[in-house]
Amino acid sequence: MKLDEVPQDHSSTYGGHRKLVYAVDASGHYQGAQSDGWEPEAFATQLAVAELQEQEAEAEAAWQRGELSPLKCLMYRYRLDEPALAQITGLWQWRIRRHFRLTIYKKLSAAILARYAEAFGLPVAQLIAYQKDMA
Repeated sequence: MKLDEVPQDHSSTYGGHRKLVYAVDASGHYQGAQSDGWEPEAFATQLAVAELQEQEAEAEAAWQRGELSPLKCLMYRYRLDEPALAQITGLWQWRIRRHFRLTIYKKLSAAILARYAEAFGLPVAQLIAYQKDMA
């Protein structure tokens, strides 16, 4: 992309911020340029966010019915998926999927809950409270 072709579509997904992209200047060298959005990128971002919100709503409904632990709902709320949550917490993905089961979640130690709390940016007491509310 040429320097004068850097998209400036004023994307709402950027929240008023700008993004550094690289483009070719008149002499053929790469140069950094600021972009405040690109319509196809904004559309893709909006689709992804809508999908995560739908998944969160489904997980929250299952949590309220007592079928799942709150972890899956929180994972989607904080825009994570299983691989990302596994990387942040240092737990295997299969263990995280296991912790989505309500009976397993109720038995999690404070140390494991602390790893999840840190990943979500929540106080550990909130995750412990979820355990007690389900007991």
